Amino acid sequence: MNIDAVSKKFELTKDTLRYWERIGLLPAIERNQSGYREYSERDMNWVFYIKVLRNAGMTIEALIEFVKLYREGDQTTTARKSLLRDQRQELLDKIAAIQKTVKYLNFKIDHFEDHTLNYEKEKLAYEAVKK
Repeated sequence: MNIDAVSKKFELTKDTLRYWERIGLLPAIERNQSGYREYSERDMNWVFYIKVLRNAGMTIEALIEFVKLYREGDQTTTARKSLLRDQRQELLDKIAAIQKTVKYLNFKIDHFEDHTLNYEKEKLAYEAVKK
């Protein structure tokens, strides 16, 4: 599959795909006779995996480390698993923060009229004192 098709399939820019290849997140992509990239199924699996980890908030630096460890073989499974656990915890912390914010917004929405009425009463009282 060519870079244009892969770009559309994974909703990534061609520049992103080239960048990921250049910094080593993706293996060197084979080229056809015309010099254009031809992504194999294995290459696309890597694109999918890197995209998922980026969507999970993993930094480029952490991804480079993860891929480096992967390429070093089975002796790095503990370190790779640790990187994934750390990223999961970061996501869980973000989810907790978002849930806290949603609860606060729900409270504000559920009591919106109460707050508005209190403001209006305070405004009326203030205007009465001004006179």
